[in-house]
Amino acid sequence: MLKRSLEPILKTALKISPIVLLKGARQVGKSTLALNLCENYVVLDDVSTRVSAKADPNLFIQNLKKPVCIDEIQKAPELLESLKLYIDTSRHNGDFLITGSANILDMKQTKDTLAGRIIEVDLFPLSAKEREGKPEENIIDKLFAQAFDVTPKTHKEMLADIITGGYPESLKLETPLEKKLWFASYVSTYIERDARDLAELRDIDSFFRFLHILAPRSTTMLTKSDLAKEVGVRVETIENYLSILEQTFQIKLVRPYFENIGKQFVKSPKLYLNDTGIASYFLGINSLETLEASHYKGALIETFVCNELLKHIAFALQPTSLFHYRTNDKREIDFILKQNSQIIAIEVKSSSKVDTSDFKHIIDFQKSASQDVFGVVFYMGENVLWINERCVALPFSFFY
Repeated sequence: MLKRSLEPILKTALKISPIVLLKGARQVGKSTLALNLCENYVVLDDVSTRVSAKADPNLFIQNLKKPVCIDEIQKAPELLESLKLYIDTSRHNGDFLITGSANILDMKQTKDTLAGRIIEVDLFPLSAKEREGKPEENIIDKLFAQAFDVTPKTHKEMLADIITGGYPESLKLETPLEKKLWFASYVSTYIERDARDLAELRDIDSFFRFLHILAPRSTTMLTKSDLAKEVGVRVETIENYLSILEQTFQIKLVRPYFENIGKQFVKSPKLYLNDTGIASYFLGINSLETLEASHYKGALIETFVCNELLKHIAFALQPTSLFHYRTNDKREIDFILKQNSQIIAIEVKSSSKVDTSDFKHIIDFQKSASQDVFGVVFYMGENVLWINERCVALPFSFFY
């Protein structure tokens, strides 16, 4: 079994908090990780268990042998109030590890119920480092420390990883047909089911039409009115669909970066799918040949970089924020990483060559920004190339 980067953080959270919520999309490995930490394990996907929990939540919680993991807590949200009552009368750190494939803490009532009693830990699909057996290495820490050692990785190996994605089960798939069948099942079994559970969708066909329209837009500015027109629904419906996908950890909306430096900034978020395997499935890409021929190749590579950054932000030494940058005069930088007063501006190129022109928007930002900015361009080459003392080109193998 592959070691997960978040395991030490999860153990620490259980040491200092009575309730820890391990959340993430279905099939990212929450249950496997939780089973390693808790002998007593309760699954709310089981109908009889769920009926018992809903019938008398207080008694259900009291009778559980602690410490305990309660899997898929969103199936019985009634338990949250009972958890609060139990903790307030008998508080022991590490008693409850709860998991969820829908973010129940997005609901204000839930946040108020468990305030001061819970720590949230996000589990993502496997990172490239985890797949390589290096879960302790953090690329965010390395970027800010300017530790740019790289592991040799072929062009084909990296593109194959993009098609496969990071779900543990998807790593076992060998043929294009296996990938197609597994991802089709994932979408229909998990995404549809969670969408129905969360929002009681009456028009599931519109929701699936929305999913297929959304996938090619990964890496683009989010324009709800355009999506509404294309799907044939109201903007309010699109907002509901987006909320569902955020709560079930299928998309990420990256906020815009802006500051008072004499420029007009675009204030719309950028949209990213949370797994390149899912994105490739929606785009009909299941082999190296179809990826190389696709005009979505660059978008998938950028989506890969976004996901890797998010995975490592989750366990970086310092709190780190992720933004995108775009001005009204179309000066654009794919990603901005911010730690305290330090900023790293990141561009993503799908070519195997890089030169100073690829840094032009980063250099412009460095000249106008009020804080220190270090520039990075990720590219498909093999070598670490310093453009100047504040700009470096890194091969994608840096992520491995």
